[in-house]
This record gives sequence, C-alpha cells and structure tokens, in this order.
Amino acid sequence: MHKFILTLFFAITMISCGTDTDTGEFVVGSDYLALSNKVIMIDTVSVDMSTINFDSLVTSSQSRILIGNYDDPVFGKVKSNSYFQLSTSTYSLINTGSDTESVNFVFDSISMILKYDNYYYGDTTKVQTFNIHRLNQKVKPNTDDSKFYNNSALSYDTESLGAISFIPRPTQKDSINIRMNDEFGAALFQKIKKREINDFTSFTEYFKGLVLVPDTSNSSSIIGFDVSTSKVRMYYSKYQANTDEVSYVIDFTISDLAKQFNAVSLDKTGTLLQNLPISSSRLSSLLTGNQGYIQSGTGVACRIDFPNIKQLKYISDNGAIVDAQLILKPVNNSYSAKYPLADSLTVYVGDNLNRISGSMVNSAGTAVYGILNKKSDEFNENVGYYIPVGNFLQKEMLKTSDSRSSLILTLPGISKSVNRIVLGNQKHLNNKIQLKIYYISY
Repeated sequence: MHKFILTLFFAITMISCGTDTDTGEFVVGSDYLALSNKVIMIDTVSVDMSTINFDSLVTSSQSRILIGNYDDPVFGKVKSNSYFQLSTSTYSLINTGSDTESVNFVFDSISMILKYDNYYYGDTTKVQTFNIHRLNQKVKPNTDDSKFYNNSALSYDTESLGAISFIPRPTQKDSINIRMNDEFGAALFQKIKKREINDFTSFTEYFKGLVLVPDTSNSSSIIGFDVSTSKVRMYYSKYQANTDEVSYVIDFTISDLAKQFNAVSLDKTGTLLQNLPISSSRLSSLLTGNQGYIQSGTGVACRIDFPNIKQLKYISDNGAIVDAQLILKPVNNSYSAKYPLADSLTVYVGDNLNRISGSMVNSAGTAVYGILNKKSDEFNENVGYYIPVGNFLQKEMLKTSDSRSSLILTLPGISKSVNRIVLGNQKHLNNKIQLKIYYISY
C-alpha cells in the first residue's frame, strides 16, 4: 500500500492554489486555500474496460418501425424485423344510405405505405429488400408484463404477402409503397363487405397482424419508418353502369404503440465478441483487441471500472476529489459516414452483476452524459467523449464497504436504433482511455 502511494506522488504534478478556483462540480473556496492546501492532478489511476450484453431491451412503444439488415465489419450480422397489430376507425364500407349499395362495391388493391422517419444506419446506396408476412398469433407478450423486447418473436406465415426491392432515401419526405397480395386483400374486403368483420375483436380474430422481414441475401442498411403515418391501405370502388367508378379507401394503422415492436438480433460468429457472456458477466477488453464495444438495439454495452479508486483516500488525512474527467476515444477507422459517431453517451451506474441502479449524476443530482468533442486533427487525437466523473469517484473513494460500482455506457435511443461505437482501453496503441483526477488535501 505504501509503495503505491509513494509511486503515485512521484507521478503526479502538485500545484499550489492561491485564489478561489471553480473546478466544475466542486468549488474550492478561500477557506480551504488559506491553509496552504495543495491541488494535485492524478492521471495514473487504473481504468478497466469490458463489454457486457444486456439480456433484453424493451423495443415496444418506441414509435419507430425498424427494418433491415447489414453485415457489420466489427460486430457481425445485424438484423431487425418489425411486428405490429393494425386497426381502423371503421369496419365497414362507405354507406350513403342504401342497404343494397354495398352490392356494387368491388375490391381494387391493397398496399403497405411506409413513411421514412429520417433514421438509417449502414450503406443506403445499395438495394434493400423487404417482405411482408401475416402473423399466426396475436400481438400479445409471452411474459407477465405488457412489453415486447429485442429478442421477442411471434410466429408468422412463410408465404410473403408482398415484397419490395429499392434503394432507400431515408432523409427524403416521401414514402415507399409495397403492393400486397390481391387474394389476401380480396378476402379481407369480402369479410368487411359481408359484415363478418364489424369491430376490432372480429378483425383481430381474423387478421392478427403483420411482420416486416428483410431479405438476408442482400445486406446493406437498417431503416426507420414513422409508426404514426405508416399504414396498410385498401382500395375499393363502386361500380355503376354507364358512369365512372368512384374510388374509396380503408386505412389500417398502428393505433396501439404497445403492439408494435422491433426484434433486433446480432450474429457475432467470427468476431471478437463471439464469446460475449451472459448479462451478469463481462468480457475484458484485454481479450477483445484492447477495445470496448457499444451497440444499440442488440444490448451490447461498455463497462468501466476503477479498481484502485479507494486508495486515493490514503494520500492525506483530509482530502477530496474536486473534479475528474474521463475521456474515451473512439478507435480510428471504426467510424465513418456509414457508421457515424453519436453526439453523446448515456452513463449509468451498475453493480458487479451489471444491474443498473440509475443514471450517473453530478453533485446537483443532474444526469451526466458523455459529450463528443468533434474537433479532429490530422490523426483524430482530439476526437473523444468527455464525461465528468468527479462526484461519482468521490463517493466510490469514501465507501466503507467492499462493494464497488461501475459505469455502464450506452447510446441514446438504445431501444430504437442500431448505432455502435468501438472504444480504446488504457493499453490501446492509438486511442487510449484517459482519466484525470483533481484532488485537494487540506
């Protein structure tokens, strides 16, 4: 223990402070400084990095249809199916008063209309193919709660009700239109016309829902579509002799957000993450190329530990961490226009079994995020996420129990996107994680 402290003191820089100094989360005041206190900067504390995998993420009620697949050069094969239940405001054909009028109504066509919501990930310059399948079971969770997860699944018919191959334009305001099977549409139309379907209950008994499935033969991107404006539209018309036909539509929409979810999967075979353990364990970055990994949608997260933080309290009889900055560097060439860096990281506090207790907060109780510095130089040395961890480390240093908390890093939108990041640990050749601690003795 004494050897560690002596080594630490030789490694640090000691700075005398003679005026009030605002260090961010803590204010070093004149009462302390009048006693000739010393503020030292410590940058030799060990930081352990590992990768974990949550067993599931809630993906229902996210207001996004997430559909597609691509082969990630780092993480493996990423795929997202989207399941949903439909309903309509009226389960009848247009009626102007005549009881016999419906005899003249005829089915025309049925299509799925998907409206972009501006989200995409991967290469959108390549063709993507989607298929529509009819569900064989109701959109009802198999668990005791009312939620669906990224690993939830419902059985569906193998026959495709419609398919589309297209080059995505996710930042445009237009939509894609998938022509669906006429036989399916005509059968549904007749059920409504004959009033065998006349309310939501009879509708869902006959037609339980749909799933959108990407074709895995071409892997390119994952696209987001807006739940509120996407729909299945049935076209029908009224036939009258010697007059033009009059066209009508019935729109089937996703009115219950809890009955729409995305099943996001990751095939890690052949990657550095293929041995990622169960959710209560972790995979050291020493075994994954000195790198930690984060990916939304699939539940891959990065864990940060500070194994020696309690030893700082032996520096002096009275002392405190007044500020600390954790700087995480994305690995060079792991990000690009196809795989862009997120603007921020979400930071949680976890225990030894990766159970999250809540967001990491500062001394004022406000949640803290990792903010991306985008100012790059020739070698991208300045690109990184900056996280103020002073309040967290002060509490960890003063703990009297043997328990230690860790930081668990994820990305915003973890349940409705597939963005990912690769971070370097302390032994990484070019993109080392850095920890700078400012400690005052008094």
